[in-house]
Amino acid sequence: MRVLGIDPGSYITGYGIVDSGKGKLFHVSDGSIVTGSKKLLASRLHSIFDNIQNIVKEFKPDNVVIEEIFYAKNARSAIMLGHARGVAILCAAQHNLPVFEYSPMKIKQAVVGYGNATKEQVQKMVKALLKLDAVPRPDASDALAAAICHIHHTTVYKPTSG
Repeated sequence: MRVLGIDPGSYITGYGIVDSGKGKLFHVSDGSIVTGSKKLLASRLHSIFDNIQNIVKEFKPDNVVIEEIFYAKNARSAIMLGHARGVAILCAAQHNLPVFEYSPMKIKQAVVGYGNATKEQVQKMVKALLKLDAVPRPDASDALAAAICHIHHTTVYKPTSG
């Protein structure tokens, strides 16, 4: 199974692609879509959409995982995050890809074993689980963590026959 994890943001959207097979995780790719804070919102959303389109076409994931919106104190930040999430979900829908959503706490629990883990703890565990040479950037790490969470969730809870 190939999973594209997306950590949406209107200025920086992280992505990470993880394969699973024979009980192992394999890092495929990760990165950041940096739209810049000086551009108009429509231009930033267009950039996110185009980049995710290219990632989907190149890596052909089976599933897309997007971090759920968390309850922010700043309503404007939550709305901006919602725009970026919507663009990512639309892109997945255009490619007929199933979209799964997990809360930040559930993602941290799946990767670190503790739902209130710090970003640094998530980065270190993603590095260890995927056997990376370096710690990924925070946005890419969060996206990889979302992909890992989905793989763990579908592997652990998948019904067995017999």
